Amino acid sequence: MGYRIRIPSKHDTLDEAELLSGAERFGFFLREQRFALMVGFGVLVVAAAVVGGVLWYDFQTSQKAAELLREATRHYANRPADDPRKADGQLRQAIAKYREVVEQYPRTPSGPLALFYLGNAQILANETDAGIESYKRFMLLYGSNPALLGLVQQRVGYAYLAKNDRDQAVKAFSSVLDIPGAVNKDNVLFELAKLEEAQSRPEGALAHYHDLMKNHPNSPFASEAAVRVKVLETKNAVPDSVVPVPASAPDTPKAEKPAGPAKPSSKKK
Repeated sequence: MGYRIRIPSKHDTLDEAELLSGAERFGFFLREQRFALMVGFGVLVVAAAVVGGVLWYDFQTSQKAAELLREATRHYANRPADDPRKADGQLRQAIAKYREVVEQYPRTPSGPLALFYLGNAQILANETDAGIESYKRFMLLYGSNPALLGLVQQRVGYAYLAKNDRDQAVKAFSSVLDIPGAVNKDNVLFELAKLEEAQSRPEGALAHYHDLMKNHPNSPFASEAAVRVKVLETKNAVPDSVVPVPASAPDTPKAEKPAGPAKPSSKKK
């Protein structure tokens, strides 16, 4: 009697992981990685809290700086013209508030404006050297702001004029012309031309006036520059028809010619 050989089934036994559904596999993964996930989530929460705290702090400091700037500007702008003592007191309060913004909140949007206005207020209070130092500090901290930088350099020029230092004033005014994006180049050219006129240098004044009219034709200073050009050209013009007459030597008596031999008379006797 023969025996039949039992052949094992060709179907492989499925692995237990393959029998799990997608959701079950995801749950299984979460259980295995729960510690790492908890740590990562905690780090994310801490980072978000830090960023949120920094943003909130920046917002609060910006608000405080803006309020101080507004208060200082109120003192500065509302000085009474008919009460010098009260006006000086308000100017001092404005300087104190501007300085507070500059010292405590230099990185806020109010910082550059406060430092600029601080220099202006110090100049107005006859603290010229302190004002120049404030302007120089602005150039050091906020030199990337071309609009305000040009105005600051112009104020430096005025401050040096107040000290009768024309050379430094010209240097400060001229530096504005090298600042890309400066909005006050027309004003500075006009100031440079006036300085040349004051020093009896009409050629230099005409050069600045012509530069102003050529590069800034729509400037409110262009019309005044045109007037000054006509005045200077009229003063320096020499008509071609006018020839200078040299001074004549004093009159000298002419030498008398020696009398020649008498001519014979043509009439016969």
